[in-house]
Amino acid sequence: MKRLFIIASLALLGTGAWAQDNKAPKGYVFTTVDSLPITSIKDQAQSGTCWSFSSIGFFESELIRLGKGEHDLAEMFVVHKTMEDRAKAAVRLHGDIEFAQGGSFYDVVYCWKNYGMVPQEVMPGIMYKSDRINHNELTAVATAYVNALAKGNLKKLSDVWQKGFSGIYDAYVGECPEKFTYNGKEYTPKSYAESLGLNMDDYISLTSYTHHPFYEQFIIEIQDNWRWGLSYNLPLDEFMEVMHNAIKKGYTFAWGADVSEPGFTRDSTGLCIIPAQEDKEKSFLKAPCQEKEITQELRQEGYDNWETTDDHGMQIFGIAKDQNGKEYFMVKNSWNTTAGRKGIWYASDAYVAYKTINILVHKDAIPKEIKKKLGIK
Repeated sequence: MKRLFIIASLALLGTGAWAQDNKAPKGYVFTTVDSLPITSIKDQAQSGTCWSFSSIGFFESELIRLGKGEHDLAEMFVVHKTMEDRAKAAVRLHGDIEFAQGGSFYDVVYCWKNYGMVPQEVMPGIMYKSDRINHNELTAVATAYVNALAKGNLKKLSDVWQKGFSGIYDAYVGECPEKFTYNGKEYTPKSYAESLGLNMDDYISLTSYTHHPFYEQFIIEIQDNWRWGLSYNLPLDEFMEVMHNAIKKGYTFAWGADVSEPGFTRDSTGLCIIPAQEDKEKSFLKAPCQEKEITQELRQEGYDNWETTDDHGMQIFGIAKDQNGKEYFMVKNSWNTTAGRKGIWYASDAYVAYKTINILVHKDAIPKEIKKKLGIK
């Protein structure tokens, strides 16, 4: 996902309640139909690390679903390890892989499998004088370092440049521990990840585009999929069926989406909708409106024309209805509880069908007939 974050002024726009008795300030009344357990809403603040927050939040919900209790895992451990790998890739390809803050859900899966995981209290991720994440300086320094190597006129690289790069992240987010003690027991990041009992091979990415064959895997062509992670390709109706089935069967999922649309609101309405007509006055905020009919062709056109962009990672954890009985997905964001409806957004089927890049979900959340088509056991 791209480098998307909430600045302080936006974070102060206001709050709204979300639950059975919530009444939105501008005309939307939501009633929860099905809400699955999530951990506390975090604040990515001034960083482009939504992909880590959303994936970690998803896996924390998976631990709850599997009866392993509530955990608070370290987003910045994943960020540190991922940025080290991304720097190596950018240098190796002479800058043709962009070094940037963004990432994908697969980055977290890869980190969990190859490097492990640590609790938040072991690696809080803020080494500077602040109680909120701010990666502006870190990104400026790290990007300049990588570009000087990847795009410079050096004839040969030293054997310490990777150590130098790691030192930058050590200074801002802390060193990744080789060993640590947690709840009276000593772990390595790998042994701690193993103790949590999640099998990363159970988690798959799904998408829906026509420029690749359905029911096969392909690499989604977005800049932040720099590890070239694979996604299974489904027709749009089956893609939506998976998402609804997941919530119905008790599975949350990580949601990657374009949030640049006017219908993705940044105030306390907490909405993700696609009005049928262009509405510069945003009268659609006053009450539930008619939405655009989303087809496979329209979805593809948006992707091909750069109207649908890889912006942001979130977590979908429930279903709600508005006062007219229309269903919306309930979305956990990472913009603190001062944004949206105390950190929650409501996304219509039209928005999700049109603007989803991909989802990360447990394979057992997929209906059996669709799993069979994909060749997943």
